[in-house]
Amino acid sequence: MIEVLTTTDSQKLLHQLNTLLEQESRCQPKVCGLRLIESAHDNGLRMTARLRDFEVKDLLSLTQFFGFDTETFSLAVNLLDRFLSKMKVQPKHLGCVGLSCFYLAVKSVEEERNVPLATDLIRISQYRFTVSDLMRMEKIVLEKVCWKVKATTAFQFLQLYYSLIQENLPFERRNSLNFERLEAQLKACHCRIIFSKAKPSVLALSIIALEIQAQNCVELTEGVECLQKHSKIHGRDLTFWQEIVSKCLTEYSSNKCSKPNVQKLKWIVSGRTARQLKHSYYKITHLPTIPETVP
Repeated sequence: MIEVLTTTDSQKLLHQLNTLLEQESRCQPKVCGLRLIESAHDNGLRMTARLRDFEVKDLLSLTQFFGFDTETFSLAVNLLDRFLSKMKVQPKHLGCVGLSCFYLAVKSVEEERNVPLATDLIRISQYRFTVSDLMRMEKIVLEKVCWKVKATTAFQFLQLYYSLIQENLPFERRNSLNFERLEAQLKACHCRIIFSKAKPSVLALSIIALEIQAQNCVELTEGVECLQKHSKIHGRDLTFWQEIVSKCLTEYSSNKCSKPNVQKLKWIVSGRTARQLKHSYYKITHLPTIPETVP
């Protein structure tokens, strides 16, 4: 598949993929730091995986609340994990750290006219710290990530892998994979710290390969194998992460899983508060669940 791409669009996508593959290891969280968080006991004094996951769910709620792009959320998670994997953060400061990472991602990805004021962001998030606190934390985060806000994310790989597969399908078969469903699955994975230890390319291809298996899209299997080979992803790594993704999505689909939502944000933008906002931030949309497949 990859070796015989001839269309201009396919060649452009392949060039983008090669660039991402070359850059993906440059701005990723330190695995050793993530493991320390995973092993920490929940005593209220140390950062834990549970606290980190709750914070990411809050960032997902904000992403949906404002209608921001999934890339914004994916980058915010990357920034948060890069910072947490380097620094010992007390739980009481996690909200400020998380919102700072989110705001940096918003300003990096979204159009300038859609970037909310810091005061509005804090008010809607229902935090008690000030704009000065947020700006000060932003500077600390920037210093610790060496001022490298841009990073290669799993969402970028998900888009490219999906597009490359689509490019090589007959037009009538291009509805075989639902990108909205893949996107929702990636969001669910981001809410678990374990997936921040995976390479973005591996996580993205694992989600796609798992979905292709679930939909029994045999004609797409060869495409995944070609992408795996081109991306130099070992078969054992892909299988390993597919199994973890499968377990995560099964748990996420169950009623026992605590899912992010925007319910707690609704009341804060009613009445006078809503009128104070300078943009239409108060338009509420429900967080998308993982869409059902169409038989």
